Amino acid sequence: MNALFPHAARTGDVIVRVSVSFLPEQSELAKERWFWAYHIRIENCGDAPVQLLTRHWFITDANGRQQEVAGEGVVGEQPVIEPGGAFDYVSGCPLSTPSGSMEGSYAMVGNDGAQFDVAIPRFPLDAPAVAG
Repeated sequence: MNALFPHAARTGDVIVRVSVSFLPEQSELAKERWFWAYHIRIENCGDAPVQLLTRHWFITDANGRQQEVAGEGVVGEQPVIEPGGAFDYVSGCPLSTPSGSMEGSYAMVGNDGAQFDVAIPRFPLDAPAVAG
């Protein structure tokens, strides 16, 4: 699993794993636009269902400019993740620099109605070097 998802964080019974890929076909280097896709896997290692309510991201570019993004759910869903189950989704992130990073958290609710935050591990956004 670590080979497929090299970035991971565990908060209580929830593990968030991340894999990231640079997408040259969606990037426009002459316009200073670099684009990455990231694959998130959220695993419920507990014995009760959990539901993802909101997301909160911090996206930082190579110049230290930070953008904060928050909203309900992920990819239009507020998934319920059963015990032993997982939820996967893929999304994307553009930057105006060839490198940066992302990290954040999900607000979730347990079967008992208690809300809690789950860490999204920090992961790099690094474009491969381009020969000039």
